[in-house]
Amino acid sequence: MPTTSLGRILLASCCLAAVAHAQIGDVADRPGEVQKSLVPAHLIPPGTPRTPEEALKSFTLAPGFKLELAACEPLVQDPVAIAFGTDGRLWVVEMRGFMADIEGNGEDAPIGRVVVLTDRDGDGRYDESQVFVDHLVLPRAITLVGDGALIGAPPELAFWRDADGDGKADQKTLVAGDYGVRVDPKRPELANPERAPNSLLWAYDNWIYSTAYTKKFRFAKGQWETAATSFRGQWGLGQDDHGRLYYGSNSDQLRVDVIPSEYLQRNPNYPRLAGTNVNTAADQLVWPARVNPGINRGYRPEMLRGGRLKAFTAACGPWIYRGDLLPEFNGNAFVAEPSANLVRRSVLTGENGTVRGRNAYDRREFIASTDERFRPVGFSTGPDGALYIVDFYRGVIEHRISLTSYLRKQSEERGLVHPQHLGRIYRVVPADKPAPRATRLAPLTPSQWVERLSHPNSWWRETAQRILIERGDPAVVPAIRRIATAGAPPLGRVHALWTLEGMGALDRATVVASLDHPDPIVRAMAVRLSERFLPDAGRAELLARLLALTKDKVPEVQLQAVLSLGNARDPAVDRALAETARTHPGKTFLCDALYSGLAGRELPLLEHLVTNAGWKPEDADANQILSGLAGGIFTSRQLSAIERLFSLAAAPPPGSNRRTAALVDGIAAAAGASRRPLQFAQAPAGWKELVQHPAYKARLARLDEIVVWPGKPGVAVQAAVTPLTAGQQTRFEAGKTLFTAVCAACHQIDGRGLDGVAPPLLDSEWVLGSPERIVRIILHGVRGQITVLGRVHMGDMAALGALDDQQISSVLTYVRREWGHSASPIEPGQVKAIRAATAGRSDAWSERELQKIDPVPRRGATRK
Repeated sequence: MPTTSLGRILLASCCLAAVAHAQIGDVADRPGEVQKSLVPAHLIPPGTPRTPEEALKSFTLAPGFKLELAACEPLVQDPVAIAFGTDGRLWVVEMRGFMADIEGNGEDAPIGRVVVLTDRDGDGRYDESQVFVDHLVLPRAITLVGDGALIGAPPELAFWRDADGDGKADQKTLVAGDYGVRVDPKRPELANPERAPNSLLWAYDNWIYSTAYTKKFRFAKGQWETAATSFRGQWGLGQDDHGRLYYGSNSDQLRVDVIPSEYLQRNPNYPRLAGTNVNTAADQLVWPARVNPGINRGYRPEMLRGGRLKAFTAACGPWIYRGDLLPEFNGNAFVAEPSANLVRRSVLTGENGTVRGRNAYDRREFIASTDERFRPVGFSTGPDGALYIVDFYRGVIEHRISLTSYLRKQSEERGLVHPQHLGRIYRVVPADKPAPRATRLAPLTPSQWVERLSHPNSWWRETAQRILIERGDPAVVPAIRRIATAGAPPLGRVHALWTLEGMGALDRATVVASLDHPDPIVRAMAVRLSERFLPDAGRAELLARLLALTKDKVPEVQLQAVLSLGNARDPAVDRALAETARTHPGKTFLCDALYSGLAGRELPLLEHLVTNAGWKPEDADANQILSGLAGGIFTSRQLSAIERLFSLAAAPPPGSNRRTAALVDGIAAAAGASRRPLQFAQAPAGWKELVQHPAYKARLARLDEIVVWPGKPGVAVQAAVTPLTAGQQTRFEAGKTLFTAVCAACHQIDGRGLDGVAPPLLDSEWVLGSPERIVRIILHGVRGQITVLGRVHMGDMAALGALDDQQISSVLTYVRREWGHSASPIEPGQVKAIRAATAGRSDAWSERELQKIDPVPRRGATRK
């Protein structure tokens, strides 16, 4: 596993794959591993704290920019998140209980707080701090809403208000009670602070999203609404002008949802569609300004390059700059790397319907410091247009759960543990001209807030959208509608459209007027917002307008049109969208967008396309789509549809053309991702012709295992599942709690896994196979690649041997009996025996080693 510092500390790392460090004290060390510093002592600068003025001298910035101090201790202490108020005051979340000493004592003490900073003299530097909320345990998230603040402090997400006007919150409304797990030093496996949600963001669509959490929230007419969303990243969340959400993980700096996740959740027949969690910046190499011995695995040669961190290991706080003070940054991504004391700037570009990022500098960073205590963890765009940086400023940034003996020694010998409760907020401004100050802002009238929808700084646009929606004043609707339909800059029109949506005042005419706007962002947003009018009168006219946009030359508009038209649920539209996907094979994610909107209509579309003269059997692009449709039909587990699919595949003489091969490929791929038998009443039509044909027999061998019917030769009647005993049921329930707290963030609550993070557990041959293998995986971890349901997954899973036998048996019993699974429960005695038999092992298992212990059995029906 990559070394993790603040990116993993604060960060909400998750799951069995990333709970690599859910271990206590020396258990974080691998037995027998030599932990010796690779950096000579004389090359390591002192780790003593620097004054803010001294710290400013430690920075190297890209030419043309400079850092200014906006706030520092004692006004701010251990800052991890910020938000600007409409009056210019700065709200700061202080995680004051984090690692008070090398043992992490007192982390459950309620000493965290949210403070509000004020600039009394107007010089641009905050000089007064007032506590808004205190007595919090490790708070980590904030966004301003209405007349209060939404604050995350596990396990609560709460809305706090100051009702009596004294500056301190006195009213609390609980919005969610599962926003992470409360820190409990006695049960660290359930309350690892590395895995708590964070980074609240009010997005374009008027929902508030959070990193490392599967719910979103909406504040409408003074009430809170909740809806499901997908899990995103570890620490930090941003959005671009298209409304795409950006996040990342400790060693994977930047990912993006090119497609809003709700679209890809529409069709359960395609659980692995692409378009979310897309790797945007493949280059993970970093270029620090100093040696970095103080990282958790700094004794491993592969972690360092000349004594300096080689690649991201604590990446966090991704932010898309969209302000007006630094126009050359517009649309660029900024990512913090606190373990290497630097900030990465990436230039983002659109490419065939996806997003690519590259380092803005050749083997350099935008900001790099020689001060070991510079720990950037987040960013924000201020009302002045500057880029603000949150500096956690401290020596120890690794949590005790994952602290190696090596880093413990480094921290103690070099005096990194103390002092505590420091922190700085910087702002990036141009070096060659005066930068405006916006620390004291005057109140605005409703009409002035409407004007701010078109401001060149995203902070003003987003804040105006929020304020207007919260106030809900119908008198301003005509003015907002004018911005949405005439004369305003493109981004002003976009924010006006979403403001009308949030106010419940969006009308069809206003949306349709933007469908042919010259700016592609306006067109794409109008397409997305038009979906709500598809059931209304005039449907045919609207469908025609949207279908025309499936041929738009801009990939983002075309993709959105395909996504939105999936909600039409119209067979004729489905055929047109399939044609769009076929004729634009180079456009990333178009097929995924098509499949996402077809739930339950895959078979009629396939039946039409296989008889369409324009879809020729030799057309590889057409066959790719047909293959995908076949896979969706098979995954549906609808027996009548699957039997019809077999008949279609077998209709021409098998092997006579590429179309049959395409359908077989789709069937085989879906069968490879399935474990549970398909129980037909009799042999399905077309079955024999397919599975016995020499061209397909090998590819469909897996299919032969799971397609069963009474009397099928070689298939035994499946035994009834033995119910769990009372004791096993108790462990099942305990395992569910443990899985939800420790594993679900990455493996997902439905067990389907998360691409690039964790493989699926649902139907996994490793989960449902021999206890000998799955228990070993939990005790010692897995290294290198592992094949799950026919797909190769990369990335290590570290040991969870710190869990006791009862806990391991509980969580494994849960995953072997949840989601329709019927495998045998795991007893604590089995875990105890395997633990004893492998007590001398110090390394994680490879797939090859596990196969030798107990080969993965053939899956599906039991054979005689």
